Amino acid sequence: MAGRGSRLRPHTLTVPKPLIPIAGKPIVQRLVEDIAKVANQPIEEIAFIIGDFGPEVEASLIKVAENLGAKGSIYTQNEPLGTAHAINCAKDSMSGPVIIAFADTLFRADFHLDTNADGVIWVKKVEDPSAFGVVKLDDYGFITDFVEKPKEFVSDLAIIGIYYFNSAEKLMTEINYIMENDIREGGEYQLTTALENLRSKGAKFSLGKVDDWMDCGNKNVTIQTNSKILDYEKESMAKYPDSAVIENSLIIPPCYIGENVKITNSKIGPYVSLGNNTKIHNSNIENSLIQGSTIIDHGNLSNSMIGNSAQYFGVSREISLGDYSVLDFLSKD
Repeated sequence: MAGRGSRLRPHTLTVPKPLIPIAGKPIVQRLVEDIAKVANQPIEEIAFIIGDFGPEVEASLIKVAENLGAKGSIYTQNEPLGTAHAINCAKDSMSGPVIIAFADTLFRADFHLDTNADGVIWVKKVEDPSAFGVVKLDDYGFITDFVEKPKEFVSDLAIIGIYYFNSAEKLMTEINYIMENDIREGGEYQLTTALENLRSKGAKFSLGKVDDWMDCGNKNVTIQTNSKILDYEKESMAKYPDSAVIENSLIIPPCYIGENVKITNSKIGPYVSLGNNTKIHNSNIENSLIQGSTIIDHGNLSNSMIGNSAQYFGVSREISLGDYSVLDFLSKD
């Protein structure tokens, strides 16, 4: 989680990307809850590898772990030296069976974790594999090669960034080896290098196929992911909190309405998330992600993302407005 989230700016200038809410719940919380369902066994510890996010963020992450009955641990990656380096930062928590995940992706899957394999690599079939790391398989369905962003077609099974290892100690042996011998790809220590070393020594990796893989890397795909989550959870989102005030307005589901939201003379939805304490007046909003304590008046918004404590007064527009920002097209000044 230590990345700067530059592709999602301005929304990551004040809030780390994994803590941005999707349909009312932070990305990283959704991710660990989904992994807990797939693992189908108690989780002892959740280690978060972060940048310098501050004590308030660290406390919120610890709470995410505790809500799943697990110990929460915080580690800091001070330099962007790659995925293997990031995992090495959490070496004190790397023992026994472990799941590793990159916190900018969400998924839906219906399978049980194969704990008899040396490892499981989560993959999704994609149309353009050249933009991803992919895996090649043998006739028995085990992985024979890890290929990073192939220029020529070798496989359409893309690695989505979630991995299971039945022995964290074996993984750490390979990570220590590539770091001690300064083996880098693109100037960084890569997890795929350690995976290939394990495979070459006889480790058997099976596939964990997902039904849906949802990216949260930039504004457009984050809005798409918000819409998909609302669709998946539309039954639980059908009832809005008692604290919400909805006057002379139409709500077209699926939508997420937070606590103390006030909507007047507006049409909201489909596929809109409104964070706590947000106020909407005289507006038409669809397919958009609006965070908490924000005010929107005379907005006609689609495919838009607005941060916390922002204010938007204006005309028909697709926008990306960060926290504490004001955009006013109605003022005569």
